[in-house]
Amino acid sequence: MGVSIEKQYPMTVAGKQKLQDELNHLITVKRKEVVERIKIARSFGDLSENSEYDSAKEDQAFVEGRISTLESMIRNAVIIEGEGNNDIVSLGKTVTFVEIPDGDEETYTIVGSAEADPLEGLISNDSPIAKGLIGKTTGDRVKILTPGGEMDVEIKTIS
Repeated sequence: MGVSIEKQYPMTVAGKQKLQDELNHLITVKRKEVVERIKIARSFGDLSENSEYDSAKEDQAFVEGRISTLESMIRNAVIIEGEGNNDIVSLGKTVTFVEIPDGDEETYTIVGSAEADPLEGLISNDSPIAKGLIGKTTGDRVKILTPGGEMDVEIKTIS
């Protein structure tokens, strides 16, 4: 029998704190709310046709599953900030690039998948854009294959 190796979750310090905050909220607030809902639903009597009880139990399963997931992610977090220099695109770096030829400028921070939030400018290191940029340097022109087609970009800054 082999030893199971838990997946590691690369993330920034801020990303880990965000997960910790969510975990604390689930444990201290949500878990208690769900237990209270179950208690109230039980008081309605017959559980076989009690949709309130079924709904509360489903919510409980979701909350407990999320708590377990967050605990695993936090336990196996690998902090990525502060690695290396600012000459090469890598995990934890913020990259600004310009699309060629239209000149649209975009800025993203490359993070682990656990904290990716594209609407906040945080893209997963597994995303097509990040994969295309990692290892490149300022001034490099890069062709990136995305689900929406090919992008031609020039890296302006790395920080």
